[in-house]
Amino acid sequence: MIDVQNSKDDRQIPIDKVGVKNIRYPIIVLDPKNEIQHTVASINMYVNLPHEFKGTHMSRFIEVLNKHHGEIGINNFLGILEELKAALAAEAAHVELDFPYFIQKKAPVSGEESLMEYRLRYRGEVGGSQRLFLVGVTVPVTTLCPCSKEMSARGAHNQRGEVSILLQFTKFFWIEEVIQIVEDSASAPVYALLKREDEQAVTERAYENPMFVEDVVREVTRKLAAHGNFPWFTVEAENFESIHNHSAYAMVEWGSR
Repeated sequence: MIDVQNSKDDRQIPIDKVGVKNIRYPIIVLDPKNEIQHTVASINMYVNLPHEFKGTHMSRFIEVLNKHHGEIGINNFLGILEELKAALAAEAAHVELDFPYFIQKKAPVSGEESLMEYRLRYRGEVGGSQRLFLVGVTVPVTTLCPCSKEMSARGAHNQRGEVSILLQFTKFFWIEEVIQIVEDSASAPVYALLKREDEQAVTERAYENPMFVEDVVREVTRKLAAHGNFPWFTVEAENFESIHNHSAYAMVEWGSR
């Protein structure tokens, strides 16, 4: 059978990334409370393509993925990329995973438990001397506007926001550590379930702890830098404003990779 992908291309244009996107795939991740957690990831897989080849072998991406069914994690992620690079005879490989991760979370006063969803990301790249693995998380938070509190005789506007972290690490860590840092750096955390007494406590906590997006990214940066395990990271905060027709945004990149 003719292998069209391996035929020659004479346009002299190499391709930086070619592959498959938006694969929905079941994975297992480590969970400090329950040992493992089953979830479903959206996966992108790419390799580079030299200028002389017409196309890549798309089926091989799925073959490598299927070979590691139930084994995709922090400890072997870069090894999977090396295998992908070898399977496609490429110089570089890139893999991206995005998936929901759930934590059993207690309401602050009633103690009612509920599952809180966070969005996690794995980003990996191997090629030449480059072996890069990044872990990310998006954490929903509450912020209360310091300016509104200062100006208003009664109350202050607040809003739900998101803080997104992407970081490089030197040794294993639990993502719960980073989530806790983020939630402690906002006006108040967000919960899936609150009773009336919990809602009062969260509202009052936010009122006593007003934060701009600039405050949030600076606080998260200060704590991550002091942690000692993260040589490079980015922190982004976006507030979905409750009285403005726009979002407020701030971002910090810290360290080197």
